[in-house]
Amino acid sequence: MSIVSATAVAYPNIAFIKYWGDVDSSLHIPANGSISMNLAELTTRTTVSFTQPLSQDEFTLNGKPTIGKAFERVSILLNRVRQLANISSFANVESHNNFPMAAGIASSASGFAALSLAASHAAGLVLDEKDLSRLARIGSGSACRSIPGGFVEWQSGANDNDSYAFSIASPSHWDLVDCITIVSQEEKIISSSIGHSLAHTSMLQLARIADAPRRLSLCGEAILERDFDQFAEVVQLDSNLMHAVMITSTPSLLYWQPATVSVMHAVQSWRTEGIPVCYTIDAGPNIHVLCLGAEVERIVERLYKLPGVIRVVTAHPGGPAALENTQNLNK
Repeated sequence: MSIVSATAVAYPNIAFIKYWGDVDSSLHIPANGSISMNLAELTTRTTVSFTQPLSQDEFTLNGKPTIGKAFERVSILLNRVRQLANISSFANVESHNNFPMAAGIASSASGFAALSLAASHAAGLVLDEKDLSRLARIGSGSACRSIPGGFVEWQSGANDNDSYAFSIASPSHWDLVDCITIVSQEEKIISSSIGHSLAHTSMLQLARIADAPRRLSLCGEAILERDFDQFAEVVQLDSNLMHAVMITSTPSLLYWQPATVSVMHAVQSWRTEGIPVCYTIDAGPNIHVLCLGAEVERIVERLYKLPGVIRVVTAHPGGPAALENTQNLNK
């Protein structure tokens, strides 16, 4: 029996300029480009073992055998790896997250980034960052942003070859902290993948997309110049625009809960006090409160005083997806 195994670690990311809606849903070619930051304290660790005796792929997530849609998405990516490597062996995949899944924290991003890196190495492939990003995108669009490190831009591109992510600044470039404010640990009723497919039903989506290049430019410039005021303005605007599209889609998607809105109001109030802080929200009820490192203790203390806040997790800029080990075992 021949077994080739590899383990990789990747981080989820928080999008400052959002990805919402595809022009090609099978390849996850986005309707607009996006910018994000990897989250260092949150990890997905995935081990992939290609072994000949298996009759089909096997997928274990957080210690539980997984079937259904999640399994299908993993197998689709593994099929792409097998095609690239010209192999036919099925794989055993074991993955573990140290953070809540499917509640507005990008578990699919870190999951498919780690899977892409581990699976490609286990299959004997050596892919550069661009091609790893393209591969991860097949599993989940935002996963392509978890391949490079630090502050990352995903250029939308027009096809499979030119839609990929790259780093625009290293993790050490800016002491920006994401205070992930958890108000719900329940799994989303409507997944992000379904939400993407509904984006075009909103009359606001075309306007959001048309203005995206301007917001991308402003956000990238703010990051490079460490201009928090400009950063906060464009990040909150972009988040509000995405959720406006969600709310006006058919059917309407409203992920916010009362505690979500409470935090939004609080953050707005704190900014009027002169505190450098802003919010952004992905597809879920939990809210990402962004601030400078010097403000973290004060912000976290205030967040815990708000009604409905269950937990606050702080995360600093994270590095790229990384390979932990590769083993070749022959019996």
